[in-house]
Order: sequence, then structure tokens, then C-alpha cells
Amino acid sequence: MALTIRSFNLGPLQTNAYLVQDKDTGRGLIIDPGMNPGSLIRAIEGLTIEAILLTHAHFDHMAGVDEVRRAAGCPVYLHPLEQEWMTSPKLNGSLMWPQISQPVTAAPAEYDLGEGQILELIGHQFKVYHTPGHSPGSVSFHCGKDLFGGDVLFRMGVGRTDLPGGRERDLIDSVHRLYQLDDEVTVYPGHGPKTTIGYEKVNNPYIR
Repeated sequence: MALTIRSFNLGPLQTNAYLVQDKDTGRGLIIDPGMNPGSLIRAIEGLTIEAILLTHAHFDHMAGVDEVRRAAGCPVYLHPLEQEWMTSPKLNGSLMWPQISQPVTAAPAEYDLGEGQILELIGHQFKVYHTPGHSPGSVSFHCGKDLFGGDVLFRMGVGRTDLPGGRERDLIDSVHRLYQLDDEVTVYPGHGPKTTIGYEKVNNPYIR
């Protein structure tokens, strides 16, 4: 069974939200519903959405979570190290950029995520990798030949580590873990265009 993946570029920080659907049944899940999620909400009208998965809880990745949760009627999954970030504008970073965002809060996630966890959703298995460094609770979701990595690994780049809870050594270790995946795995990042594990192993100037 194959997936269809639609990307939505949301908010002033151009955060990628993803609508991931089973190609046969149309059942879907959402990854990282960020700021100004109107286009995403319109896209899921009439669809069965089973879950919202958060790669991490920086405000630009979760500012739209309550709106989307109400529209979809589904639970939210997040690593426990960042559960408090949902209700704290200081922790989720929205207080740092008042020119970009009002203080952001959201209801806590219903479910925790953990290293090695297998999520059975939309008829597929999504493996959870705890990939800290950009933030302490950052996770990546791997399903078949697709990886949703949040702000860990970008095309020709990596996530910043100068925000609260960031740590460069952890980020380097996390990227090297992802490099163990097949070269053909497509990486869907939190910002910018998609890439592949193989391309980044050869070309990424930050971590090879």
C-alpha cells in the first residue's frame, strides 16, 4: 500500500505541514500543523484523519494544532519532553518573535511518543526515532521509503541548535542515525524542499 503526501507551506516561517494519506482508502494523518492552517483545514474537509503527529513543539510547527484538532476530531502525539511546551509561549518560542506571532498555546497532546515506538495508523506502520538536537523532544517518523524529520535534517542543511534546549552534539548524532536509513528514503523536512538520505550523505556541507 502506497502513501500520498501533500505539503502545505504555512505561516511567515514557511513551515511545512504534511497531509499523509493511504492511497487506497484515503484515510489520513497530519504532521506539524503550523501557523495559519486554513489551507490545510480546507483540504481535510470530508476526510477521515486519524492523528496529528508533531515532530516537535516549536510554535511554528504547532500553532495550528488546536484548529486542526477541532476540525479533524483526532488526537495529537508528541514526545513527553515537550508536552509542557504546548501550554507555554516561553518554551515553544512564540514569545521570542513578537513581530511574527502572538503568544501561542494549545491543549496538551493526548499521546506520548518514544524512541522505537511503532504507530499503527492509516493502515501503515510509522516508526518513531527520537532525534534531539534542534530541540530535546524532536522526533522523526519513518514509513517505508518516506521520512518526516521536522527540523533535524534539511536539503543541504541541518536544524539550528541555538534555541532553548538545543545541543549541537545531539543534532550531529541524530543526523548520523538517520544516515543509517536507505539512501533512497525521501526526507520531508520541516522547512524547504524534500531531499533523500543518499543525497545528504554525499552533499550536505554540515554533516557527512
